[in-house]
This record gives sequence, C-alpha cells and structure tokens, in this order.
Amino acid sequence: MAAMKLLLSQARRQSLTRPFSSPFAQIHKLFSSSPSSDPNPNPPPPNESPKKLEPVSYAAKPSEDLSRLTREEMRYTKDSPSLAPVSYAQRVAPLPEDRVVSEEDRERTPEEVETERKRIESENRARRRFLRATAVEEDTSSLPLPTLLKPELRHGKKPIFDLMEAIREIKGNAKAKFDETLEAHVRLGIEKGRSELIVRGTLALPHSVKKDVRVAFFAEGADAEDAKAAGADVVGGLELIEEILKSGKIDFDRCLATPKMMPRVYKISRILNNHGLMPNPKQGSVTKDVMKAVKDAKAGHTKFRMDKTSILHVPLGKMSFPEDALRENVGAFMNALLLAKPAGLKKTSKYAGYVNAFHLCSTMGKGYPVSIQSLSRAADHYTKLQLK
Repeated sequence: MAAMKLLLSQARRQSLTRPFSSPFAQIHKLFSSSPSSDPNPNPPPPNESPKKLEPVSYAAKPSEDLSRLTREEMRYTKDSPSLAPVSYAQRVAPLPEDRVVSEEDRERTPEEVETERKRIESENRARRRFLRATAVEEDTSSLPLPTLLKPELRHGKKPIFDLMEAIREIKGNAKAKFDETLEAHVRLGIEKGRSELIVRGTLALPHSVKKDVRVAFFAEGADAEDAKAAGADVVGGLELIEEILKSGKIDFDRCLATPKMMPRVYKISRILNNHGLMPNPKQGSVTKDVMKAVKDAKAGHTKFRMDKTSILHVPLGKMSFPEDALRENVGAFMNALLLAKPAGLKKTSKYAGYVNAFHLCSTMGKGYPVSIQSLSRAADHYTKLQLK
C-alpha cells in the first residue's frame, strides 16, 4: 500500500507540471492559418527575478483660500483658524457734566455763554421755520387737481308734506318767467294690463283759466233746442254726422250726445277718437241732462285717464292762483278720483290700495309728496262747499 501511494503522488506531480492539451486545442491548431510554432519564441528564463516596484510621489493638494470663505463656512473647514466672538465697546453719549471743558470755554463769562446759547437757539429756530415753509411749498405743489365728487345717495325716506305746505313750497320755488301750471301725478294701486280697471273721468275745477270752448251736441228735437238754449256752438243730428263723415274735419273742442244718438255717432267714431272727442258715458259726455252737460262743458272741464303705467297726470291750476284756490282744485280732483274708482277694486277703505302715492309739482319745479290724510280733508272740504 505504501508503494502504491508513492506512485500515485509522483504521477500527480508530473501531470501538474506538463502543459494541458485538450483535443479542442489540437483541432484549433490544425485549422489555424498561422504556422504551428511556439507563440512565445523567447520565453523568459525560469529563474529570472521579478521587477521591483518604485514608489510614486504626487504633488500636494493646494490648500483652500480661507479668505474667500465666510465666517459660517470657516467653522466647518478643516485646519481653519479658530474664530472667537468679537465684542465691541458700548458707545454712550457723554453727559454734559462729563464733557471735557477746553481752556477757551473756561475763560468765558456766564454772560458770553448765555449770549452764545441764544444765538444757537435763534439759528435753530430760523432753520426750522425755513424747513417748515419749504415742506408746505412741496405739499402744495404736489397736490392733485380738484375732482368732482359724486353726491352720496341718501337712503332715508323723503319727508311727506301736508297739502298746504306742499303748495307753499311749490309757489315759493316757481322761478320760471311764465305762469307755471300746478300738476298732480298720482300712482294708482291697479295692476298693469287690467283693462276692466281703467280709471278715467272728467273734472270741473272750481278755479280755472277762462277760455272759449266750442261745444258740439248730437241731438234731435227738444234735446237739440235745449242744447242751443244752453249755449252749444254746434248742434245737429244725422245731417251733422254725414257732414263730418264726408269732410273729416272737426271745428269744436268738446263733444256731447244723447243716448238715442249714440248708435249713429258710431259711424264717425274713428274721426272722433283721433281727436279724443268720442262721447263716453263714463266721462259724462253721454247724458240726458242736456242743459247741465252744456254748461259744464263751457265751464272748461278737465279730462283725466290712467296711462299704461297706472299713473294719472292732471293740471290743477296756475301758480298765479291763491293758495286756497289751488287747495279747492286739488279737493275737486280727489272727489272726482273717488267717483271714478273701479267697482272691481276690492278694498274696504277709500284710498287704501287705490291711491299709492300723490305728488304735486310745477311745470319746471321738483315734485313734493303729499300725505293722503291732507288730501282726504281737502276732498271733504270741497264736498261741503258744493252742498252749500
């Protein structure tokens, strides 16, 4: 056994020293284009000593320029000088008693010191006055140009005047060169578009401007005679209707008719409506009382009618009229307005829900709201005068 182990160890030692030659390496040498020769013809001798390594030295890294670093960066830099906090002496203003007195000041007398003090104070006072004046000039030169300011809207309610107070204010503020007219503007509490609740009527003012009014009366027989006797300017029946229908001309200011003549008057309704003269029972122009109707028409009755915005506009006299006369005219208008109240307006009170606002004004003046209570008293006063 010992001899066997010795043989195996020698064979293993020889296999390790011999170069390895595989079959693939032999095939590669056969098919290679290079001649079959030793790749290293001059192999180094086996006993040559290896080369020695020589040490290499590099230039030292330049140190950073510490002058470019801030104090905060230098705290974290290696080999940097230590930074100690620097403390400065506290500066305190010297007190008057600690001030060093020079020899010149010691030689001065108290009178000279007082004189010097006054001189310095006067110079300071003059300097302050000059600076104040220059500052005022700069302020005035830099002021912006004046601009118009918008008037502030007052959200408070306008005061409501008594009727007589409103009339006095209107007469006092009437500055026009002509005789202005007193106008009434009434906002009614009627919904827009309701044709069955239209407010319209006629008004005979107790005090009005006298003018000639031409009155036409459509009547026949005894009614025609009564109309002529009452002072009607144009009286006729069917012949008058035919004449107006042919010519299309109208030469009168008011138009009245009896109920019997109305079916015939409808033939010229288009012509009369163009002039606003079509007789209407609601306005009192269609009546059986011929004498009274003609006298009222000659007296100069005023018509009023509600517009599309439920507002009435009525003239009630001139500024030259006395205050009591204007008050009676307003009372007459309020009485006529109550008579023209629609029956379909369901309200318990006379004015509640019917008259929402009442304003008086002159032709060129501003409006004044009038209280409903004073208007009601004026209407009652006018009714009492009519009963007398």
